[in-house]
Amino acid sequence: MTGISALRHRLYHFLFDQRTRTGRRFEALCGCFALLSVITIFIESGIGTTYHLTYDEWHAFVWLEIAFTLVFTLEYFLRLFCWPNPARYVFSFWGVIDLATILPFYVIMLWPEIGVEYLFAWRAMRVIRVLRILKLLRLMPALNSLWSAIVNSRHQLILFYAFIGIVMIVAGALMYGIEGPVNGFTTLSTAVYWAIVTVTTVGYGDITPHTAAGRMVASILILIGYSVIAIPTGIITAQMTSEFQKRRQERVCPHCKQRHHEPTARYCNGCGTALPRQQ
Repeated sequence: MTGISALRHRLYHFLFDQRTRTGRRFEALCGCFALLSVITIFIESGIGTTYHLTYDEWHAFVWLEIAFTLVFTLEYFLRLFCWPNPARYVFSFWGVIDLATILPFYVIMLWPEIGVEYLFAWRAMRVIRVLRILKLLRLMPALNSLWSAIVNSRHQLILFYAFIGIVMIVAGALMYGIEGPVNGFTTLSTAVYWAIVTVTTVGYGDITPHTAAGRMVASILILIGYSVIAIPTGIITAQMTSEFQKRRQERVCPHCKQRHHEPTARYCNGCGTALPRQQ
């Protein structure tokens, strides 16, 4: 193994392998930086609106943003350097998140005069930086269980939401025909929007039925709305319970946190530490 290959191998375990102590510490450090950055963005948003701060002036928030951006830029390029297939990492979920957290500052600095929509572009870039909070997801091992539960129940969820979509279109068409433009249902799209708002029991009140038939349809949608929350929750909960039972049967190494050991294994296949006995 050459020197560069060995360096990439060590960096890979340092940046991506949370089974090691250094890997967990590095992820915690990146999470702290992301959290501090988001807190700074909210403080900047409040103070900047009051005192009309812009990035044309070198105030404290500019220097803080430069520091955060440099840290995340270094992290991004180190991850690209040590990943076996850099192009694949760029277009992965974490690669897109990491890139989105550093691009806004460079865009603002390199092209400060974006044009007529400069104010909108500046606000959009500032909001995108809040995506750094997603970097904290790396610190949540339980997220894997939730994601596995959603993936395993994807067919039931797709079927359920497809059915709900059909119900929304049918209900919107009924209300469009019953109420009509006179009562605010000016287009079929508007009627479907009303159906979605009603079935989620939000009820903004901007569009309301005025006829007896329309109120009957609204009442049925409100009753259906309770299942919109209950059924997907039950499906995901059942899958998560099954996932937790599987993980409970797995033995985790107390030293390196390695999983997926053989049922008859007595020692960890990663570090050799004695494994706890099966319950």
